[in-house]
Amino acid sequence: MAVSSIDQPNRNKVLRVWPGVVAVALQWFFWFGLPLIKPEVAMLGMLGGVVCGLLVVVWWLFFSRALWIDRLGALVFMVLAVLATRLIVHPSISGGLMGRMIIVLAIPILSLALVLSAVVSRRQSRWPRRALLAGGILLGCAAMTLLRTGGITGEAKMDIHWRWTKTPEEKLLALANDEPIGPASLPAVIETGADNGWPGFRGAKRDGVARGVRIETDWSQKPPVEMWRRPIGPAWSSFAVSGDLFYTQEQRGENEIVSCYRLSTGQPVWRHRDAARFYESNAGAGPRGTPTLSNGRVYTFGATGIVNALDARTGSVFWSRNAASDTKTKTPGWGFTSSPLVVGDVVIVATAGALAAYDVASGNPKWFGPETDRGGYSSPQLATIGNVAQVLMVNGAGVIGVNPSDGKVLWKYAWEGDSITQPALTAEGDVLLGSGSGFGSEVGVLRLAVTQGPDGWTAKQRWLSIGLKPYFNDLVVHKDYAFGFDAGTIGCIDLKNGERKWKGAEYGHGQIVVLADQDLLLVISEEGDLALVKATPDQFTELARFKAIAGKTWNHPVLVGDILLVRNGEEMAAFRMTLAKS
Repeated sequence: MAVSSIDQPNRNKVLRVWPGVVAVALQWFFWFGLPLIKPEVAMLGMLGGVVCGLLVVVWWLFFSRALWIDRLGALVFMVLAVLATRLIVHPSISGGLMGRMIIVLAIPILSLALVLSAVVSRRQSRWPRRALLAGGILLGCAAMTLLRTGGITGEAKMDIHWRWTKTPEEKLLALANDEPIGPASLPAVIETGADNGWPGFRGAKRDGVARGVRIETDWSQKPPVEMWRRPIGPAWSSFAVSGDLFYTQEQRGENEIVSCYRLSTGQPVWRHRDAARFYESNAGAGPRGTPTLSNGRVYTFGATGIVNALDARTGSVFWSRNAASDTKTKTPGWGFTSSPLVVGDVVIVATAGALAAYDVASGNPKWFGPETDRGGYSSPQLATIGNVAQVLMVNGAGVIGVNPSDGKVLWKYAWEGDSITQPALTAEGDVLLGSGSGFGSEVGVLRLAVTQGPDGWTAKQRWLSIGLKPYFNDLVVHKDYAFGFDAGTIGCIDLKNGERKWKGAEYGHGQIVVLADQDLLLVISEEGDLALVKATPDQFTELARFKAIAGKTWNHPVLVGDILLVRNGEEMAAFRMTLAKS
C-alpha cells in the first residue's frame, strides 16, 4: 500500500507516548481510584475519566507521530471491535438501559489498550506496529468478555465481578429448601392502618412516617436484635405488613414473584408467579413497586406492567390486567416503578407518568389518563387539598392533581425536575417536589401553594431550595421541617423558607423513616447501615449506627410496632427493637 506524502515524514519516527501515558493514568485514577477514596464523587470521577479518554484521542490523533492512516485506522478498528464484542459480552454489559454499560467499560479499557500498545510498539516499523495495535485493542475487548456487572450505585460507581461468579439471584435459585410452607392455618389478615400495620409503600399515608411507636435510642445497651435473615430475589420493592404476614415482590429467573412471608420467622407462606422478567444493567432485575393491602387483598404492579389483585391469605388471583397493554404504553427504560394506590372503589397505578385506574372488585378499567409524552417513575399520592381529595402524580412535565373517581385533571404545574420521588405535603396543604439527579433543569426542593378559587385551581411556587437535592430518595416532613438527602448526604431544611438548617453524614443514596412520636429518623444507608438520627433542626446528631444488611440498598425500610424490616436486591432481615418505656 502506498504511503501518502503527509505520512512520509513519520514513517520511521518513534511514537511520542508520554502524553498518552499521563492521560490514561489520570483516567484510571478518576475512574477507579477516586471512587475508592471518596465514593460519593464516583459520578465526578466518571466524568473526569471521559475527559481523559478524549485527551487520549487528542494525543493519538495530533501528538503521537503515528502515520495518519494508523491514527484513523486504530480508532475505526476500536469502534468495530466494540460493536463485535457487544454480541458476546455478558448481558449485564451489553443490555440494560440503552446498552450504555459497554461504553462505560470500553472507554477506560480501550484507552489503556491503545496507550500500552503504542508504548510497546513505539520503535517498531509500520506492520509490526499495526499488528501490536490491533492485538492490544482485541485483548482489551477480550477482557470485557470476562466481566459482568452488578449495576451501579447512586453515584454511578460500578460493581464489577468476574463473569463466571454467580449472581445473588443465581445462588438463590440453586437453593432446594426455599419453597413456601403453604397457607394452611393462617391467621386472618388484619386490616392495616396508621397504628396497626404498614399497608404499602411508605406506610398508611405514603409519607414515610411511623406513628404510635417509641424505641430505645441507646443501642450500645439495648441494640436491635436480629430475628431472622434470608436471601431474596432481586427487586427494589419495599414491604406491606398485616399481622404476622408481610408482602413484597422479587424476581426469580423468568418469573416475577409476589411473595408472602411470616413476620415472626421469615418463612415463605405463598408465592404468586407471573411469566415476566424485567432487567436493565444499571439497577438490575426485578419489579420496582411495593404491594398494597386493602380489604383482605394485595394489589401489585410489576416492572413490565402486570397489575394483580390477590387474596392476601392464599395468593389466589381475583383478577389480573396488563396496564402497559391497556394504555398502549411502552415499558420505560427503568421499568414501571409505581406502587398501587387504592382510593375508594378504584386501584390506581402510574404508567410512565400517566395514570390507569381499575375497579378494585373486578379489575375492569375505570379511566386512563391524562395522556403525556413525558415519562415518570413516581407513584400516585393521595392528598386532601382545600378539603378536596385528589391524586397527585409527578412526571417529566411537572405535577398534576386529578379527581380519583374519573381522572379529570384539577390542576397542573410545569416543572423541569426529576420525576422519581414522591410528592410530600406540608401541614398547611402545600406540595413539596424533589429533584436531585441533575439531568433535569430544576434541582432542589420546590414548595407549591395549591388553592381553589372562584376561577378554579391555581398552583404557585412559594420557594425553591437547594438545601436538599433528593434523587430517588424520598424526603420526610416532620413538624416544620423536611429531612432528606442532598446527593448522598442527609440534611434538613426549614419549611417556612427552604433554608438549610444542617447537613450531616454521608449515607449514600439511602432511605428514611421518621418516628413522629419521638423526633427520630431511621436511616438505611445505601450500603445497608442502619442509623438513628435526631429529627430536630438545631444540628445533625447521629445517636447510633450498625450494619443491618449487605449489598446495595435502595429499598425503603419498614417499622411496625417493635419490628424493623429491611431488604435490598440480595437479602432481607427483621430486627426487634426495644420499645421505650412511656
